[in-house]
Amino acid sequence: MNPSNYLTSLFGLTGKVAVVIGGTGELCGAMAEGLAGAGAEVVLVGRNADKAAARLAKITAAGGKGWFHAAEASSKAELEALRDAVLQKSGRIDIVVNGAGINSATPYFDISEEEFDRIVRVNLKSVFLGCQVFGKHLVAAGQGGSIINLGSMSGVVPLSRVFTYSATKGAVHNLTLNLAREWAPHKVRVNVLVPGFFPAEQNRKVLTPDRVASIMGHTPMKRFGEARELIGATLLLASDAAGSFITGEELIVDGGYHAMTI
Repeated sequence: MNPSNYLTSLFGLTGKVAVVIGGTGELCGAMAEGLAGAGAEVVLVGRNADKAAARLAKITAAGGKGWFHAAEASSKAELEALRDAVLQKSGRIDIVVNGAGINSATPYFDISEEEFDRIVRVNLKSVFLGCQVFGKHLVAAGQGGSIINLGSMSGVVPLSRVFTYSATKGAVHNLTLNLAREWAPHKVRVNVLVPGFFPAEQNRKVLTPDRVASIMGHTPMKRFGEARELIGATLLLASDAAGSFITGEELIVDGGYHAMTI
């Protein structure tokens, strides 16, 4: 057997359409590039057209295909409009990445209700609505599909200084497992991709020198992750061939952080 053909049959996504909510960001943008590289048509969803254009230029230069749709991830009406636009323009939906997210390093006693509500709206409500709007379509279509929610190490183990972020990510993990159970009979797989420490826009503010030292001391690989290192896990979860029996999984990509004790 030709190894190249074998890998393509396992991980190839030719003919598939992937909607990447948060695709204008660093981590989900890299995931989108990986999906496009495997043959999927990628729809980048976000609010920054310039960032989307830069990412789409990379995708196109590598021979991939994609387009941008501006939408607010925490608005059901805008997500429904997104769904309809994708179906009209691309004809189908197979893969959905729910990756919108923001962070904060505010001390617990100083967290305002406004800040709490804003983080919950972006990190949890957007995933709830993304799964509701696109999951309903995938279940009704009857052809299966893959939903990948972006989790966090703070949803697995307690991390300091990111109280509201941790609470929302813990909820995302729980929601994912519940939906995996509900939709498995419909061949709709729902998983959480859990990055360890990857420097990105949403967490740079909390990466102080002392925190970086603490993270490195707790990470066996002694380095941060690079965005491209999420691609392999993304393709595994997205592929109906390679990931056909994977649902309700919290797939951790963290350089060994969660395995470290003393």
